[in-house]
Amino acid sequence: MPPAQTVPLSRRSLLRTLGGGTVAGALAGCGVPAAYVAPEDRAAADLSAREKRLTFANWPLYIDTDDADESRRPTLDAFERRTGISVDYVEEINDNDEFFGKISPALMNHQPTGRDLVVVSDWMCARFVRLGWVQEMDRASQPNVTEYLDPQLRSPAFDPGRLYTVPWQCGITGIAYHRRRLGRDIRQVSDLWAEDLKGRVTLLSGLDEAFALLMQADGVDITRWTAGDFHTMCDQVEARVEDGHIRRFTGNDYIKDLSDGDVLACQAYSGDVIQLQADDPDIRFVVPEEGAELWSESLMIPNLARHKTSAERLVDHYYDPEVAAELAAWVNYVCPVPAARDVLASAKDKETAALAEDPLIFPDTTMRRRLAVARDITSEERREFAQRWNGIVGL
Repeated sequence: MPPAQTVPLSRRSLLRTLGGGTVAGALAGCGVPAAYVAPEDRAAADLSAREKRLTFANWPLYIDTDDADESRRPTLDAFERRTGISVDYVEEINDNDEFFGKISPALMNHQPTGRDLVVVSDWMCARFVRLGWVQEMDRASQPNVTEYLDPQLRSPAFDPGRLYTVPWQCGITGIAYHRRRLGRDIRQVSDLWAEDLKGRVTLLSGLDEAFALLMQADGVDITRWTAGDFHTMCDQVEARVEDGHIRRFTGNDYIKDLSDGDVLACQAYSGDVIQLQADDPDIRFVVPEEGAELWSESLMIPNLARHKTSAERLVDHYYDPEVAAELAAWVNYVCPVPAARDVLASAKDKETAALAEDPLIFPDTTMRRRLAVARDITSEERREFAQRWNGIVGL
Protein backbone atom coordinates (compact mmCIF):
# COMPACT_ATOMS: atom_id res chain seq x y z
CA MET A 1 0.00 0.00 0.00
CA PRO A 2 1.49 3.36 -1.00
CA PRO A 3 1.67 6.34 1.34
CA ALA A 4 -1.15 8.86 1.01
CA GLN A 5 0.86 11.40 -0.97
CA THR A 6 1.27 9.07 -3.96
CA VAL A 7 -2.48 8.80 -4.52
CA PRO A 8 -3.70 10.83 -7.54
CA LEU A 9 -6.41 13.46 -7.35
CA SER A 10 -9.49 11.92 -5.85
CA ARG A 11 -12.42 10.46 -7.70
CA ARG A 12 -14.91 12.74 -6.02
CA SER A 13 -13.01 15.81 -7.18
CA LEU A 14 -14.23 14.92 -10.69
CA LEU A 15 -17.86 15.25 -9.66
CA ARG A 16 -19.93 17.75 -11.64
CA THR A 17 -23.41 17.31 -10.26
CA LEU A 18 -25.98 19.61 -11.81
CA GLY A 19 -28.56 19.57 -9.03
CA GLY A 20 -31.03 17.69 -11.21
CA GLY A 21 -30.22 16.70 -14.79
CA THR A 22 -32.75 16.55 -17.57
CA VAL A 23 -33.50 12.82 -17.42
CA ALA A 24 -33.28 12.69 -13.65
CA GLY A 25 -35.54 15.71 -13.31
CA ALA A 26 -38.06 14.34 -15.76
CA LEU A 27 -38.36 11.00 -14.00
CA ALA A 28 -37.45 11.45 -10.34
CA GLY A 29 -38.40 15.10 -10.07
CA CYS A 30 -41.87 14.61 -11.48
CA GLY A 31 -42.40 11.14 -10.07
CA VAL A 32 -43.49 9.52 -13.35
CA PRO A 33 -45.72 6.63 -12.18
CA ALA A 34 -44.80 4.38 -15.13
CA ALA A 35 -41.15 4.47 -14.10
CA TYR A 36 -41.76 2.73 -10.76
CA VAL A 37 -40.98 -0.99 -10.61
CA ALA A 38 -42.74 -3.12 -8.00
CA PRO A 39 -40.60 -5.42 -5.80
CA GLU A 40 -41.89 -8.59 -7.46
CA ASP A 41 -40.69 -7.36 -10.86
CA ARG A 42 -37.08 -6.49 -9.97
CA ALA A 43 -35.28 -9.85 -10.03
CA ALA A 44 -34.09 -11.91 -12.97
CA ALA A 45 -32.97 -15.53 -12.98
CA ASP A 46 -29.67 -15.52 -11.06
CA LEU A 47 -26.92 -17.10 -13.15
CA SER A 48 -24.24 -16.83 -10.45
CA ALA A 49 -23.99 -20.58 -9.89
CA ARG A 50 -23.01 -21.37 -13.49
CA GLU A 51 -21.60 -18.09 -14.77
CA LYS A 52 -18.62 -17.12 -12.63
CA ARG A 53 -18.49 -13.48 -13.62
CA LEU A 54 -20.02 -10.08 -12.88
CA THR A 55 -19.82 -6.49 -14.13
CA PHE A 56 -18.97 -3.74 -11.63
CA ALA A 57 -19.37 -0.08 -12.68
CA ASN A 58 -17.49 2.50 -10.61
CA TRP A 59 -15.91 5.95 -10.78
CA PRO A 60 -12.32 6.56 -11.96
CA LEU A 61 -9.56 6.60 -9.32
CA TYR A 62 -11.74 4.87 -6.76
CA ILE A 63 -9.95 1.58 -6.15
CA ASP A 64 -6.45 0.45 -5.24
CA THR A 65 -3.98 -0.27 -8.03
CA ASP A 66 -0.61 -2.00 -8.15
CA ASP A 67 2.48 0.23 -8.16
CA ALA A 68 4.16 -1.77 -10.89
CA ASP A 69 1.06 -2.37 -13.03
CA GLU A 70 -1.86 0.07 -12.76
CA SER A 71 -4.13 -2.35 -14.61
CA ARG A 72 -3.98 -4.62 -11.57
CA ARG A 73 -6.24 -3.98 -8.59
CA PRO A 74 -4.99 -5.99 -5.61
CA THR A 75 -8.20 -6.11 -3.58
CA LEU A 76 -10.26 -7.07 -6.63
CA ASP A 77 -7.66 -9.60 -7.78
CA ALA A 78 -7.81 -11.22 -4.34
CA PHE A 79 -11.58 -11.65 -4.65
CA GLU A 80 -11.20 -13.28 -8.07
CA ARG A 81 -8.57 -15.71 -6.77
CA ARG A 82 -10.58 -16.62 -3.70
CA THR A 83 -13.95 -17.11 -5.41
CA GLY A 84 -13.13 -17.97 -9.01
CA ILE A 85 -15.47 -15.14 -10.07
CA SER A 86 -14.17 -12.91 -12.86
CA VAL A 87 -14.97 -9.21 -12.40
CA ASP A 88 -15.34 -6.88 -15.36
CA TYR A 89 -14.46 -3.62 -13.60
CA VAL A 90 -15.60 -0.62 -15.65
CA GLU A 91 -14.64 2.95 -14.73
CA GLU A 92 -17.58 4.53 -16.54
CA ILE A 93 -19.22 6.80 -13.95
CA ASN A 94 -18.10 10.42 -14.19
CA ASP A 95 -21.27 12.19 -13.11
CA ASN A 96 -24.33 11.02 -11.18
CA ASP A 97 -26.92 12.53 -13.52
CA GLU A 98 -25.06 11.45 -16.64
CA PHE A 99 -24.95 7.84 -15.42
CA PHE A 100 -28.61 7.99 -14.39
CA GLY A 101 -29.46 9.06 -17.92
CA LYS A 102 -27.31 6.29 -19.35
CA ILE A 103 -29.04 3.39 -17.61
CA SER A 104 -32.52 4.80 -16.89
CA PRO A 105 -34.04 3.86 -20.28
CA ALA A 106 -33.36 0.18 -19.58
CA LEU A 107 -34.59 0.33 -16.00
CA MET A 108 -37.82 2.18 -16.75
CA ASN A 109 -38.55 -0.28 -19.57
CA HIS A 110 -37.92 -3.31 -17.34
CA GLN A 111 -34.74 -4.33 -19.17
CA PRO A 112 -31.33 -5.35 -17.75
CA THR A 113 -28.61 -2.69 -17.64
CA GLY A 114 -25.74 -5.11 -18.26
CA ARG A 115 -24.30 -4.22 -14.85
CA ASP A 116 -24.46 -6.26 -11.65
CA LEU A 117 -23.09 -3.64 -9.27
CA VAL A 118 -22.88 0.16 -9.46
CA VAL A 119 -21.67 2.99 -7.21
CA VAL A 120 -23.40 6.39 -7.06
CA SER A 121 -23.76 9.14 -4.48
CA ASP A 122 -26.36 8.52 -1.80
CA TRP A 123 -28.59 11.37 -2.97
CA MET A 124 -28.74 9.60 -6.34
CA CYS A 125 -29.22 6.24 -4.62
CA ALA A 126 -32.34 7.80 -3.10
CA ARG A 127 -33.80 8.25 -6.59
CA PHE A 128 -33.11 4.65 -7.52
CA VAL A 129 -34.67 3.40 -4.30
CA ARG A 130 -37.77 5.58 -4.73
CA LEU A 131 -38.22 4.36 -8.30
CA GLY A 132 -37.79 0.73 -7.30
CA TRP A 133 -34.83 0.29 -9.63
CA VAL A 134 -32.55 -1.63 -7.24
CA GLN A 135 -32.83 -4.99 -5.54
CA GLU A 136 -32.77 -5.72 -1.84
CA MET A 137 -29.54 -7.41 -0.82
CA ASP A 138 -29.50 -10.69 1.08
CA ARG A 139 -27.76 -9.77 4.32
CA ALA A 140 -27.69 -13.43 5.35
CA SER A 141 -24.98 -13.87 2.71
CA GLN A 142 -23.12 -10.74 3.85
CA PRO A 143 -21.81 -11.40 7.36
CA ASN A 144 -19.05 -8.78 7.07
CA VAL A 145 -21.53 -6.03 6.16
CA THR A 146 -23.75 -7.08 9.05
CA GLU A 147 -20.88 -7.00 11.56
CA TYR A 148 -18.62 -4.20 10.38
CA LEU A 149 -20.70 -1.46 8.70
CA ASP A 150 -20.24 1.82 10.56
CA PRO A 151 -23.25 2.26 12.91
CA GLN A 152 -23.54 5.92 11.90
CA LEU A 153 -24.24 4.82 8.31
CA ARG A 154 -26.64 1.96 8.91
CA SER A 155 -30.00 3.65 8.40
CA PRO A 156 -30.13 6.74 6.17
CA ALA A 157 -33.54 8.36 5.62
CA PHE A 158 -33.75 7.19 2.00
CA ASP A 159 -32.94 3.54 2.82
CA PRO A 160 -33.88 2.64 6.40
CA GLY A 161 -31.81 -0.32 7.53
CA ARG A 162 -29.64 -0.15 4.39
CA LEU A 163 -31.68 -2.82 2.63
CA TYR A 164 -30.79 -1.71 -0.90
CA THR A 165 -27.46 0.10 -0.57
CA VAL A 166 -24.08 -0.37 1.10
CA PRO A 167 -21.50 2.45 1.39
CA TRP A 168 -18.42 2.04 -0.80
CA GLN A 169 -16.56 5.03 0.61
CA CYS A 170 -17.61 8.08 2.60
CA GLY A 171 -16.47 11.63 3.12
CA ILE A 172 -17.11 14.90 4.86
CA THR A 173 -18.13 18.19 3.30
CA GLY A 174 -16.48 20.88 5.40
CA ILE A 175 -14.16 23.87 4.99
CA ALA A 176 -10.64 23.95 3.60
CA TYR A 177 -8.40 26.98 4.11
CA HIS A 178 -4.79 28.06 3.77
CA ARG A 179 -3.57 28.71 7.32
CA ARG A 180 -0.37 30.59 6.47
CA ARG A 181 -1.91 32.91 3.89
CA LEU A 182 -4.99 33.60 5.99
CA GLY A 183 -3.02 34.05 9.20
CA ARG A 184 -5.63 32.54 11.48
CA ASP A 185 -7.77 29.45 11.99
CA ILE A 186 -11.31 28.86 10.81
CA ARG A 187 -13.55 27.10 13.29
CA GLN A 188 -17.09 27.99 12.20
CA VAL A 189 -18.92 28.50 8.91
CA SER A 190 -19.57 32.07 10.04
CA ASP A 191 -15.79 32.67 9.92
CA LEU A 192 -16.07 32.53 6.12
CA TRP A 193 -17.96 35.81 6.14
CA ALA A 194 -15.22 37.85 7.86
CA GLU A 195 -14.28 41.04 6.00
CA ASP A 196 -10.74 39.86 5.21
CA LEU A 197 -12.18 36.96 3.20
CA LYS A 198 -14.37 39.07 0.93
CA GLY A 199 -13.90 37.85 -2.62
CA ARG A 200 -11.62 35.01 -1.46
CA VAL A 201 -14.28 32.38 -0.65
CA THR A 202 -15.84 29.73 -2.92
CA LEU A 203 -18.75 27.36 -2.39
CA LEU A 204 -19.58 24.13 -4.19
CA SER A 205 -21.89 24.53 -7.17
CA GLY A 206 -23.80 21.26 -6.80
CA LEU A 207 -27.04 21.60 -4.86
CA ASP A 208 -26.75 18.20 -3.21
CA GLU A 209 -23.14 18.84 -2.20
CA ALA A 210 -23.55 22.38 -0.88
CA PHE A 211 -26.81 22.78 0.99
CA ALA A 212 -26.29 20.74 4.17
CA LEU A 213 -23.18 22.50 5.51
CA LEU A 214 -24.72 25.91 4.85
CA MET A 215 -27.87 24.96 6.75
CA GLN A 216 -25.84 23.64 9.65
CA ALA A 217 -24.35 27.11 10.00
CA ASP A 218 -27.83 28.24 11.03
CA GLY A 219 -28.15 25.48 13.61
CA VAL A 220 -30.45 23.38 11.42
CA ASP A 221 -30.72 19.66 12.12
CA ILE A 222 -29.96 18.41 8.61
CA THR A 223 -31.55 15.03 9.30
CA ARG A 224 -34.93 16.82 9.30
CA TRP A 225 -34.55 20.15 7.53
CA THR A 226 -37.54 21.94 6.02
CA ALA A 227 -38.31 23.99 2.91
CA GLY A 228 -38.15 27.08 5.10
CA ASP A 229 -34.64 26.17 6.19
CA PHE A 230 -33.63 25.76 2.55
CA HIS A 231 -34.95 29.13 1.42
CA THR A 232 -33.42 30.91 4.42
CA MET A 233 -30.06 29.46 3.46
CA CYS A 234 -30.54 30.52 -0.16
CA ASP A 235 -31.43 34.07 0.91
CA GLN A 236 -28.16 34.33 2.82
CA VAL A 237 -26.04 32.92 -0.01
CA GLU A 238 -27.74 35.17 -2.54
CA ALA A 239 -26.94 38.24 -0.46
CA ARG A 240 -23.28 37.24 -0.21
CA VAL A 241 -23.08 36.73 -3.94
CA GLU A 242 -24.55 40.16 -4.56
CA ASP A 243 -22.10 41.93 -2.23
CA GLY A 244 -19.13 40.14 -3.80
CA HIS A 245 -18.14 38.12 -0.75
CA ILE A 246 -18.46 34.77 -2.53
CA ARG A 247 -15.93 34.72 -5.34
CA ARG A 248 -17.64 31.97 -7.31
CA PHE A 249 -19.13 28.48 -7.19
CA THR A 250 -16.92 25.55 -8.12
CA GLY A 251 -16.69 21.92 -9.00
CA ASN A 252 -13.33 20.23 -8.53
CA ASP A 253 -11.54 23.43 -9.56
CA TYR A 254 -11.58 24.68 -5.96
CA ILE A 255 -8.48 22.51 -5.53
CA LYS A 256 -6.46 24.65 -7.93
CA ASP A 257 -7.92 27.92 -6.58
CA LEU A 258 -6.85 27.02 -3.04
CA SER A 259 -3.43 25.71 -4.05
CA ASP A 260 -2.68 28.80 -6.18
CA GLY A 261 -3.84 31.25 -3.51
CA ASP A 262 -6.72 32.68 -5.56
CA VAL A 263 -9.00 31.77 -2.66
CA LEU A 264 -8.16 31.48 1.02
CA ALA A 265 -11.12 29.37 2.16
CA CYS A 266 -13.69 27.18 0.47
CA GLN A 267 -16.26 24.49 0.85
CA ALA A 268 -14.38 21.24 0.26
CA TYR A 269 -14.31 17.45 0.51
CA SER A 270 -12.18 15.78 3.15
CA GLY A 271 -10.54 13.30 0.78
CA ASP A 272 -9.28 16.05 -1.51
CA VAL A 273 -7.67 17.93 1.35
CA ILE A 274 -5.77 14.88 2.62
CA GLN A 275 -4.10 14.71 -0.77
CA LEU A 276 -3.49 18.47 -1.00
CA GLN A 277 -1.79 18.44 2.39
CA ALA A 278 0.86 16.08 1.06
CA ASP A 279 2.16 18.94 -1.10
CA ASP A 280 1.22 21.86 1.15
CA PRO A 281 0.81 21.18 4.89
CA ASP A 282 -0.50 24.73 5.39
CA ILE A 283 -3.78 23.66 3.81
CA ARG A 284 -6.16 22.68 6.58
CA PHE A 285 -9.58 21.02 6.71
CA VAL A 286 -12.07 21.76 9.45
CA VAL A 287 -15.32 20.19 10.53
CA PRO A 288 -17.05 23.36 11.74
CA GLU A 289 -18.25 23.64 15.30
CA GLU A 290 -21.82 23.84 13.97
CA GLY A 291 -21.36 20.46 12.27
CA ALA A 292 -20.71 19.01 8.83
CA GLU A 293 -22.28 16.51 6.48
CA LEU A 294 -21.13 12.90 6.41
CA TRP A 295 -21.95 11.50 2.98
CA SER A 296 -21.51 8.20 1.23
CA GLU A 297 -21.27 6.81 -2.24
CA SER A 298 -22.89 3.44 -2.22
CA LEU A 299 -23.02 0.09 -3.95
CA MET A 300 -26.34 -1.04 -5.45
CA ILE A 301 -27.52 -4.05 -7.46
CA PRO A 302 -29.72 -2.81 -10.34
CA ASN A 303 -32.93 -4.54 -11.31
CA LEU A 304 -32.60 -7.66 -13.48
CA ALA A 305 -28.90 -8.07 -12.69
CA ARG A 306 -27.98 -11.58 -13.78
CA HIS A 307 -25.30 -12.24 -11.14
CA LYS A 308 -26.88 -10.96 -7.94
CA THR A 309 -25.40 -13.55 -5.58
CA SER A 310 -21.90 -12.95 -6.91
CA ALA A 311 -22.40 -9.19 -6.57
CA GLU A 312 -23.44 -9.64 -2.95
CA ARG A 313 -20.29 -11.67 -2.31
CA LEU A 314 -18.15 -8.90 -3.79
CA VAL A 315 -19.82 -6.29 -1.57
CA ASP A 316 -19.14 -8.45 1.48
CA HIS A 317 -15.52 -8.94 0.40
CA TYR A 318 -14.93 -5.20 0.73
CA TYR A 319 -16.30 -5.25 4.28
CA ASP A 320 -13.58 -7.62 5.45
CA PRO A 321 -11.51 -5.24 7.64
CA GLU A 322 -8.25 -6.33 5.98
CA VAL A 323 -9.63 -5.52 2.52
CA ALA A 324 -11.28 -2.31 3.69
CA ALA A 325 -7.98 -1.16 5.18
CA GLU A 326 -6.11 -1.78 1.93
CA LEU A 327 -8.70 0.19 -0.03
CA ALA A 328 -8.80 3.05 2.50
CA ALA A 329 -5.02 3.45 2.34
CA TRP A 330 -5.35 4.18 -1.37
CA VAL A 331 -8.47 6.33 -1.70
CA ASN A 332 -8.08 8.30 1.57
CA TYR A 333 -11.78 8.87 2.17
CA VAL A 334 -13.72 8.09 5.33
CA CYS A 335 -13.68 4.32 5.68
CA PRO A 336 -17.16 2.79 6.29
CA VAL A 337 -15.50 -0.09 8.16
CA PRO A 338 -14.20 1.27 11.50
CA ALA A 339 -12.53 -2.08 12.26
CA ALA A 340 -10.10 -1.38 9.41
CA ARG A 341 -8.44 1.20 11.65
CA ASP A 342 -6.73 -1.47 13.79
CA VAL A 343 -5.49 -3.21 10.64
CA LEU A 344 -3.79 -0.04 9.41
CA ALA A 345 -2.42 0.78 12.86
CA SER A 346 -0.54 -2.52 12.87
CA ALA A 347 1.09 -1.90 9.46
CA LYS A 348 4.90 -2.06 9.39
CA ASP A 349 5.12 0.96 7.09
CA LYS A 350 4.99 4.07 9.32
CA GLU A 351 3.18 6.25 6.80
CA THR A 352 0.52 3.61 6.29
CA ALA A 353 0.14 3.11 10.04
CA ALA A 354 -0.25 6.87 10.49
CA LEU A 355 -3.44 6.78 8.40
CA ALA A 356 -5.13 5.00 11.31
CA GLU A 357 -4.80 8.20 13.33
CA ASP A 358 -6.19 10.49 10.64
CA PRO A 359 -9.68 11.64 11.73
CA LEU A 360 -10.57 12.35 8.10
CA ILE A 361 -10.29 8.61 7.40
CA PHE A 362 -11.40 7.31 10.80
CA PRO A 363 -13.33 10.11 12.55
CA ASP A 364 -12.75 10.18 16.30
CA THR A 365 -15.53 10.49 18.86
CA THR A 366 -15.25 14.27 19.07
CA MET A 367 -15.55 14.68 15.31
CA ARG A 368 -18.39 12.18 15.04
CA ARG A 369 -20.51 14.27 17.39
CA ARG A 370 -20.40 17.03 14.77
CA LEU A 371 -21.21 14.82 11.79
CA ALA A 372 -24.69 14.07 10.47
CA VAL A 373 -26.19 12.34 7.46
CA ALA A 374 -28.51 14.80 5.72
CA ARG A 375 -31.96 13.78 4.63
CA ASP A 376 -32.13 13.81 0.87
CA ILE A 377 -34.12 16.20 -1.29
CA THR A 378 -37.40 14.50 -2.17
CA SER A 379 -38.73 14.16 -5.69
CA GLU A 380 -41.46 16.69 -4.88
CA GLU A 381 -38.92 19.25 -3.67
CA ARG A 382 -36.21 18.82 -6.29
CA ARG A 383 -37.53 20.87 -9.20
CA GLU A 384 -38.31 23.93 -7.05
CA PHE A 385 -35.10 23.75 -5.03
CA ALA A 386 -32.85 23.10 -8.03
CA GLN A 387 -34.36 26.07 -9.85
CA ARG A 388 -33.74 28.35 -6.86
CA TRP A 389 -30.19 27.14 -6.26
CA ASN A 390 -29.14 27.05 -9.91
CA GLY A 391 -30.39 30.63 -10.30
CA ILE A 392 -28.03 31.74 -7.55
CA VAL A 393 -25.11 29.67 -8.80
CA GLY A 394 -25.62 30.63 -12.43
CA LEU A 395 -26.14 27.14 -13.85
